[in-house]
Amino acid sequence: MQMIPSPITATVDYAAPGVHHGFLRLPYSRDDAAWGSIMTPITVVNNGDGPTALLTGGNHGDEYEGPIALYDLAAKIRAEDVTGRIIIVPAMNYPAFGASTRTSPIDHGNLNRSFPGRPDGTVTQKIADYFQRVLLPMADVVLDFHSGGKTLDFLPYCAAHILPDKRQEEQSFDLVRAFGAPWSVKMLEIDAVGMYDTAAEDMGKVFVTTELGGGGTATASTANIAIRGLQNLLIAAGVMRGEVEAHPTRWLDMPDADCFTFAEDGGLITFLADLGDAVAKGQPIARIFTVTRTGLAPVTVTANRSGLFMARHFPGIVKPGDCVAVVGVEIEA
Repeated sequence: MQMIPSPITATVDYAAPGVHHGFLRLPYSRDDAAWGSIMTPITVVNNGDGPTALLTGGNHGDEYEGPIALYDLAAKIRAEDVTGRIIIVPAMNYPAFGASTRTSPIDHGNLNRSFPGRPDGTVTQKIADYFQRVLLPMADVVLDFHSGGKTLDFLPYCAAHILPDKRQEEQSFDLVRAFGAPWSVKMLEIDAVGMYDTAAEDMGKVFVTTELGGGGTATASTANIAIRGLQNLLIAAGVMRGEVEAHPTRWLDMPDADCFTFAEDGGLITFLADLGDAVAKGQPIARIFTVTRTGLAPVTVTANRSGLFMARHFPGIVKPGDCVAVVGVEIEA
């Protein structure tokens, strides 16, 4: 069976030496442009025989620390600083990034649940397919920036996953340590099916991710963590010259599903603990008020395990099934 080629074309040469800025052009016929295209910015830097780092942000379009760090890097990087190849895509899901939404406004696709994608599928599936078949195979190291977007808020952390291949896992956590975020996490996913993370790890790539704040914005602090951590990771990975700027980090583990607490009721939420607080199993951490009438007692939400309050629902209104809290366990490095 003949493989369908990707409809996406790059306006940059991935093998050319030096610094090159361009686009990933995806044809997209629509009401206002019959022969239109989605133009996703990309920068490629080649110098030396070192490894290739694939750097991505905007996997979800309402998360900004990654795009800030990557647009910043693309604006100032010099070929002589590089000892391998760097591929920078500040906004993977460019339609979602342009709309400031988690998913694509075109097809409502969640790029981080769309892998391996399809070259003849929806716009989001076509983007996933290009990363799956073209960009990921080039990479040795993958850094995909995330934060909480409009619906979650996190302690700022860098993370990797526990993997069957312990050498791959160790290399990933070495780069988490080098990144130097205030917190470092052994991360557990609620659902890893279709994730960019899983696609990269299944190819044997060294994969690192982040959650750097949230609320659909970036602070000076979280943006600086992203910028500094990105440079540290590239130096530690042997892709850029320089010395890692060491920063203290505290480690959290997410050992099982008890880390997560989900709302069983909808309404107005008020938290009884803040991010960074120590909480005990069974401790009330939030209350949810029914908003359709007054005079009803709120529902109490409790922690499913003891540990450190590391993430929470951000908007004041929750729906049944929303993740309202994540509790991690602090561990030694």
